Amino acid sequence: MKKITFLILLISNVSFTQTDSKIYDIINAVSEDRLKADVKTLTEFGTRNTFSDTISNTRGIGAARRWIKSEFDKISSDCNNCINVFYQKDLVTTEMSKRVPHDAYVVNVVAIQKGTKYPNRYIIMSGDIDSRNSDGSNFTKDAPGANDNASGMAGTIEAARVLSKYKFESSIIYVGLSGEEQGLFGGAGLAKYAKEKGWDIIGILNNDMIGNIEGVDGVIDNRSFRIFSEPVPASETERQRRMRRFYGGEVDGISRQLARYVHKTTKTYMPEMNPMMIYRLDRFGRGGHHRPFNDLGFAGIRIMEAHENYTQQHQDIRTENGIKYGDTFEHVNFPYAKKLTAVNAINLASLAWAPAAPKEVAIGGIVEANVRLKWSKVEGAKGYKIYWRDTTSPTWDNSRYVETTEFALEGIVIDNFFFGVASVGENGHESMVMFPNKIWR
Repeated sequence: MKKITFLILLISNVSFTQTDSKIYDIINAVSEDRLKADVKTLTEFGTRNTFSDTISNTRGIGAARRWIKSEFDKISSDCNNCINVFYQKDLVTTEMSKRVPHDAYVVNVVAIQKGTKYPNRYIIMSGDIDSRNSDGSNFTKDAPGANDNASGMAGTIEAARVLSKYKFESSIIYVGLSGEEQGLFGGAGLAKYAKEKGWDIIGILNNDMIGNIEGVDGVIDNRSFRIFSEPVPASETERQRRMRRFYGGEVDGISRQLARYVHKTTKTYMPEMNPMMIYRLDRFGRGGHHRPFNDLGFAGIRIMEAHENYTQQHQDIRTENGIKYGDTFEHVNFPYAKKLTAVNAINLASLAWAPAAPKEVAIGGIVEANVRLKWSKVEGAKGYKIYWRDTTSPTWDNSRYVETTEFALEGIVIDNFFFGVASVGENGHESMVMFPNKIWR
């Protein structure tokens, strides 16, 4: 009898999570061979320095971006022109930065898969086109940039190949960004373009180095990856800052919610992976192409390998003291790049299939034993999930599904937890969590 009782208790504590079989199909469709072929092609352009040759068909960034566009065009052709491919460019001059050796256009390759219901709502995946050697201003010497960042660019192209087979309510953008090594110029240009066009951006998943598993620290790890995110938007108002001081939310900005979303989706569908939430905008003292989007108030995160090898980053190809320097093809681990490409693809799909997050979430419950939440109704939402967590927890650990726009969590003291609300679609896919932005008095 004791054994039977124990089994019943064990089963009652199991938490079942609703999943979508199409997400598993997306994971299985990512091709290691295609990633390998695309990284190889990108390295064979010799250098993709932002200021390198733009005329040659075999060498330099001009040839590289034309090839990337041709790949997106092929994908679009295969899906009955479901993707709109174009160049977006901005002029950069020597007056703008010491890293700019001569005036040039920074050209991004943009591929937009329009949503069927909300075409002006976008989730973005980016990789960097450009590469560099030891001297970032040297645009003639070889800089194959296999891991940094042909891996992220190849992953972006492969995600487009896989997801173009599906239709989504919201739009997905796959983009190759240029000028990263000289000052994040490509990301800044596209973020400004998005602002001017009035795009409703869910967020950007910036992929910068997704192919290395052997770190300079000696650790070999083919399952862990880092998710960098800033705590609160740089564009927050003084009123928002004051509210945060009294009501909390120091680690609950929109980029941090996007990071939590990626963490949750990955653990649900790819439990063998170890997503690491890094509470930083980016690596210490360094930058990535999600930052210009953050600067303009958009959600954005960096997805990358957990263990970097600095002998293979920003290095001339050479051998010193038995150590091979240079970012070359043989250092990329393609089974790992496949996994991180799948991580991106399933999060793009989940967000593009989900309704929008509530725009307003009000919270109340001061000096009482109940938490009261009220939020704006969302078009396309079947219901909503109220999430809460310990104030020291990095992830949303508790939830309650409801089919109303206000609810009271009885017996839960507001002081001891953080709360948020996500929209849930008919298909079960959820939006990002919206942290309360109003007080319900």
